[in-house]
Amino acid sequence: MTAQRAPAFGASGDAQVEVLHVDVHCIVASKPSGLPSVPGRPEHLRDCVHARLQRCYADAAIVHRLDMATSGLIVFARGPEAQRRLSRSFAERCVVKDYVAVVDGDVDHDSGTIDLPLLADWPNRPRQKVDREHGKPALTGYRVLARDPAGSTTRVALRPFTGRSHQLRVHMLALGHPILGDALYAPPSARDRGTRLLLHAGGLEFAHPMTGRPLRFEVPAPF
Repeated sequence: MTAQRAPAFGASGDAQVEVLHVDVHCIVASKPSGLPSVPGRPEHLRDCVHARLQRCYADAAIVHRLDMATSGLIVFARGPEAQRRLSRSFAERCVVKDYVAVVDGDVDHDSGTIDLPLLADWPNRPRQKVDREHGKPALTGYRVLARDPAGSTTRVALRPFTGRSHQLRVHMLALGHPILGDALYAPPSARDRGTRLLLHAGGLEFAHPMTGRPLRFEVPAPF
């Protein structure tokens, strides 16, 4: 399903959370960059996608998260059984997640996979790092969408086959092409070339938690 205009949640002037799909078992929404998926501990991070949705759908429950700086598609369950089933779908890697990013430099190959285990970088939390000895398996597929030689950037489609924290950001950094605007991982030369993290969750495909009907949602990148 392609995103259509739908109810939006947020105060006037705020970045809006748009609801793409609602039924009695699940909600699919589009999250703006800069808004947390769930409440954070500092008071200014209490506003989040989950809190906004619960104002209208009190039973909205967390299934997965997007980094605060990442925009795009996120799904919530309604009711404990739907939450259990959707959570299992994510855990068993039955959910297809497609991202778009703009990265620094000219990516050499038109497509490929990045197979590098990741581990929390505890002294530098919340950063993650590649650790071939102790890290958890992490696999990302990438495909070049467009190259901009003049700007020395590449637009890529990314598909994570595992769900590690910051996986796409760390994998692209390890490939030598940090995502533009990444305040956590990119060197200043790449960080300062984006007014935000240029990473967007543009496609989401999963089986409806109760009927099993395949659902696909898409929303274009705002960059």
